[in-house]
Amino acid sequence: MRYELVVFDNDGVLVDSEPLSNTLLAGYLTELGHPTSYEDSLRDYMGAALHRVHDVVYERTGERLPADFDDVFHERVFSAFERELQPVPGVVEVLEKLTADGVPYCVASSGSHQRIRVGHRTAGLDRWFGEERVFSSEDVGRGKPAPDLFLYAAERMGVAPEKCVVIEDSPLGVRAAVAAGMAVYGFTAMTPAEKLRGADRLFGDMRELAGLLA
Repeated sequence: MRYELVVFDNDGVLVDSEPLSNTLLAGYLTELGHPTSYEDSLRDYMGAALHRVHDVVYERTGERLPADFDDVFHERVFSAFERELQPVPGVVEVLEKLTADGVPYCVASSGSHQRIRVGHRTAGLDRWFGEERVFSSEDVGRGKPAPDLFLYAAERMGVAPEKCVVIEDSPLGVRAAVAAGMAVYGFTAMTPAEKLRGADRLFGDMRELAGLLA
């Protein structure tokens, strides 16, 4: 394979969590007096760490979100995950192929370690991702679109950035991968292709990925 490390985003790439989490985020922000539609949430926050939500709301309104915002939101998200979360169709086959071929892979997510773990356990992906393969924006100072998280994951996995490929479904994630000097394949199942400009390749079905990486 042309790459020595495959770096997966988590939400929307490994687990089908974006519809759930963005519906909940839009609803919670609206409750707090910051009217937000599902489409608004996807546009402004998909692929980002929660600190971006705080930053954007403050920039637009001059108001701070409640101190317990993150805790309340995570409680709602985890509860929904336990009831409804599924793996992205086709991703198990991709992981099986990478494992069989001995290709190193990891996850680098804007979500917290707890969110990643809850999602993987519920979706049945935890057996594919030991602690040494899981990286979160909690591990670095800045989340996507900064390149820090992807660079950190590559360093910990012992692979040079230019030998990595990132699998992303958000504009922020594509920007981060490009800034890190990594190849990036844009997953268009939920995101229009034109919003993933900068990706080296685009694909809409996770079942295609193994062939694209060969």
